[in-house]
Amino acid sequence: MRKDYFTVKAYGESEYVIQKSRFLTFVRRTETEEEALAFIQEIKKLHHAATHNCSAYMIGEHDEIQKANDDGEPSGTAGVPMLEVLKKQGLKDTTVVVTRYFGGIKLGGGGLIRAYGRATTEGITATGVVERKLHHLMKVTVDYTWLGKVENEVRQSAYPLKEITYAEGVDLFLYVPMAEKATFTEWVTEMTNGQAVIASTDTEFLEFDV
Repeated sequence: MRKDYFTVKAYGESEYVIQKSRFLTFVRRTETEEEALAFIQEIKKLHHAATHNCSAYMIGEHDEIQKANDDGEPSGTAGVPMLEVLKKQGLKDTTVVVTRYFGGIKLGGGGLIRAYGRATTEGITATGVVERKLHHLMKVTVDYTWLGKVENEVRQSAYPLKEITYAEGVDLFLYVPMAEKATFTEWVTEMTNGQAVIASTDTEFLEFDV
């Protein structure tokens, strides 16, 4: 099961100019190769008049899918350095397209590698990176007489409250880091003198800005 990992926010873009060439970077979170390819085609269609639309993506829990495309630039000078940036930053489920509008001045192989690497880095910075952490979704059921105390303690705690539902008893749903389930259960048990029913109902990812 996938646990904590880094990826980009939903979408972002940036622009970098060197020697009159414009490098437009487009970044999107993509969880399948189909999504990655669709995004690349979307940018290619949008910038069909560009000199190059180079791309790189990493997909999968263990980066099973890694692809780089130079789109006409000299082999290894665009897609590969873009992919290397994704690897270096440890980003999963991420696709980057760098669109180049040639400015008339050749950059040379080394210059292209640096330019595409920098464009990718700036695009990722503009988009933003998050860490997705797997949490238990814990359900705490208490009698109404405990609601005030428990809700107050919960809202002051480090455990994010998802929702409260009201029926015969009160159900509070909270996110608890995977490694803290026992600590959380002990905390609630002590708080309620053992009067709460505590259960893990699901697991969900929460995102935290990096």
